Amino acid sequence: MLLHIVARGKIGRSPEAELVDRYLTRIAWDTKLTELPDTGGKIPPTKDPHRTVALDEKGRDLSSEQLAEILGQWRDGGIRETRFLIGAADGHSEAQRQEADLLLAFGSATWPHLLARAMLAEQLYRATSILAGHPYHRAG
Repeated sequence: MLLHIVARGKIGRSPEAELVDRYLTRIAWDTKLTELPDTGGKIPPTKDPHRTVALDEKGRDLSSEQLAEILGQWRDGGIRETRFLIGAADGHSEAQRQEADLLLAFGSATWPHLLARAMLAEQLYRATSILAGHPYHRAG
């Protein structure tokens, strides 16, 4: 299954970008990062069937193991692509929230977009590692 991060705003050359790249290259699954301008821009077509996860302050605060379980179920159910949407400064529209299969939050704190990207990349690495059977130090 393709893990596709679609993020508003450009990350450029920065320590955050290096961190995102570090985690994405560690993931054994196919990954893709698409950057869009803060407004507009064209989202590439999906590989169907797909799921959409919107990072949103009103979303579910999942543990790494819970996220891994959801991704594993989708993968095993034949989902070919999961998109992770990171909105612009004002977040997502209500329509985008309604269309998402999952709203995901990283706690109740507000995170800068660049850090949210790095945190998402790390959680995807962790979830795929859990699914691959690597020992998880928090398990048990």
